[in-house]
Amino acid sequence: MSNDATTPVPDSPFRPEPGDRDLAPQFVLPLVVRIERAAPPPRTDALETAARAVLVMLGDERSTGDGAWARAMRDWQDARIRKVVRRARGAEWRRAEALPGITVTGKTAEVRVFPPVPLDGWPKDLARLQVSGTDLDDPEPPADADRSAPVLWMNPDLDMSAGKAMAQAGHGAQLAWWELDDAARTAWREVGYPLAVRTPGPDHWRTLTTSGLPVVRDAGYTEIAPGSCTVVADHPALR
Repeated sequence: MSNDATTPVPDSPFRPEPGDRDLAPQFVLPLVVRIERAAPPPRTDALETAARAVLVMLGDERSTGDGAWARAMRDWQDARIRKVVRRARGAEWRRAEALPGITVTGKTAEVRVFPPVPLDGWPKDLARLQVSGTDLDDPEPPADADRSAPVLWMNPDLDMSAGKAMAQAGHGAQLAWWELDDAARTAWREVGYPLAVRTPGPDHWRTLTTSGLPVVRDAGYTEIAPGSCTVVADHPALR
C-alpha cells in the first residue's frame, strides 16, 4: 500500500490467499465493547457502533499526515487488516478508557477504539480482557434499513459471535471508506457516519454479492472458513 493510509490496492487485506501483506509486520486494531452484566447493549446497536468506531478512527486527524497515530495506522493498513473486539465492564472499562483512543456511543452501546498495536504487543490493560463470550441479542428485530444511508449487509448463512460480527462490520465500513472519494468521505464524516447493519434474506444476499459493491472475504483466523463472504458494504455513493 502507498503512504496514503486510506487508499486501497488490488492486494486486498481481506483475501484469504497469502500475499505481500503477510510479509509486513502485523498489527491489529483493538476495539473494546462495554458489556455491563445488568445492561448489555443490543447486538445490532453494538455492531453499528463498532463500525462507526472504525470510521471515526480512520477519519480522525491524528490518524493521517503527521498525526500522533498516523504511523501506526499506515503500518496496520500495509499488512493484513486485523481487528479484535474484546469486552469490558466496571473497572476494566475504566482502565480501557484511560488509554489513548476514542469512545463511540450508539443508542446504548459504547465501543472504544484504539490506535493499532503489534499483533503480540497489546497494552496489558487490553490484553487481559476477554475475547470469547461476547454474545449479544436483539430484544426486538431491527427496523428495515433506510436505504438512503449506508447499510452493511451481513451474510445470513454465517453464525458469528457478536465480537466476530462487530469486527466484520468494521471491515465492511473500512472497505466503503476506501472506495469513497474525498468529498464523499467528508460528507459522511460531517454527519457523524450514519449507517445500519442488517441481515438480508438469501435472495437479496445473492444479489448483493454480485452487485459490484465492496465485499469482505474473511481470512479465516477465527470462527469461519477462509474466504467466507461476511459483509457487503452498500453506500449510496457506491451504487
